[in-house]
Amino acid sequence: MDKASIAGSLIGIAACILVMYMASHGHFEMFYSEKGFIMVGGGTVSVLLMAMPIENLKCVPGYVKRFLFNKGLSATDTVRLMSTLSDKARRDGILALENDIEKIEDPFLSKGLRMAVDGTDEEIIETTLRLEVMAMQERHKAGKKFFDLIKVYAPGYGLVATLIGQVGMFGNLGGDIQTLGHMLAIAVVATMYGTVLANAVAGPMGDKLALRSSEEILSREMMLQGILSIQAGDNPRATQEKMLAFIPNTVRRNMKLAA
Repeated sequence: MDKASIAGSLIGIAACILVMYMASHGHFEMFYSEKGFIMVGGGTVSVLLMAMPIENLKCVPGYVKRFLFNKGLSATDTVRLMSTLSDKARRDGILALENDIEKIEDPFLSKGLRMAVDGTDEEIIETTLRLEVMAMQERHKAGKKFFDLIKVYAPGYGLVATLIGQVGMFGNLGGDIQTLGHMLAIAVVATMYGTVLANAVAGPMGDKLALRSSEEILSREMMLQGILSIQAGDNPRATQEKMLAFIPNTVRRNMKLAA
């Protein structure tokens, strides 16, 4: 589980609840507007259905899961794993990696090593794995797009509800003060719904998915270079240096000191 994602979500929720309590003195019902909820919620769903294929919308639970959990290898873990595999391949031969392939959970790395062990041509391995990375990027773009749509259009539908509330308010000027106040509440609360949904939920989640995607692309490139280096029979030190080229100098120095 990603502790930063959980902590950030809890802090945001706690801040909203605290300020709402301070503003309403515990009367939270004043922040509920059925009309505003229908307008912002229904409008946002309509935009998602219009803008994205239904196949992508079925993957929404996966997008949320990826925000909350990060099971991918870190850059340093990838360096260590590829260095270990390279050392074993150089010492015992590349065929000795067959047992290790069965234990590797990452399908990208497992597939690449399997192709190398089977004697597949270097160009075929590189082309196949780069196609895998490209397909992964497209999947990740769909997840980012989902949250970007909410970020862009939820405040817009909140504004629509606000305008509707204002029209009702102006239409009742000089009339019942209770009706006037009710319409004003719709106008303000609907804007709040759209703003919170866009800036406190969809925006941060989309940005985290984009960061996850960049990290995974980097990890895949490191694995690809490591697989090609192992297949070529490079010295394990040379393979490690290729991996270290992908990570910051400070982390690189710390890893060398630890080694």
